[in-house]
Amino acid sequence: MRTVRRGTNRVLLGLIGAVLLGTGGVVLMGGFGLPAKWHLDLPRGWPWTRPGEVLLSAQDRTRWTDRGWWWPVVIAVLAVLVLLLLWWLVTQLRRHRLDEILVDSGDGEGALLRGRALEAVLTAETEALEGVDGAAALLTGRRTEPRVRAVLALAPHADPGTVVLRFADAAVAHARGSAGLDRLPAEVRLREVRHRAERVS
Repeated sequence: MRTVRRGTNRVLLGLIGAVLLGTGGVVLMGGFGLPAKWHLDLPRGWPWTRPGEVLLSAQDRTRWTDRGWWWPVVIAVLAVLVLLLLWWLVTQLRRHRLDEILVDSGDGEGALLRGRALEAVLTAETEALEGVDGAAALLTGRRTEPRVRAVLALAPHADPGTVVLRFADAAVAHARGSAGLDRLPAEVRLREVRHRAERVS
């Protein structure tokens, strides 16, 4: 899925870049009068061939402005375009969950390990640590260089430093060893679980 998304992004960026580059090149050629200087035999009706030409003539700009549907359509198309661009930008900036990890199997081919499976093992082992009331682990990064983002809910009177050391030395170390990784960076966020006060008699 990530490979498909990455390929789609590259194709879209390439197409947009080619269109913008081509349009800008044609406009610059016309602005500097290069077709006439270079004696280029351009097809009849080719736009922007002389310095005095404008991008859009007055007739092109005002062709449909007297129609009642023109401005609502223009505004709707621009709004949809802005929303699509914002959605695409958000998807690029958002950290995606890692679906699979490439494990070195020793035969030169490698094997794929499901990211959800490793997340489940990490979460279960972390929740079993002393001083942890609850945990959630998420794998991010690339499949050859995964990273762990974990949220740990501390038990009452638990020492945060000790809990983080236990998490690194046990859960993360075991996950790194089982996946055959040289390193597995982890980002840990701690939160305190609020318990109801107990009445002491």
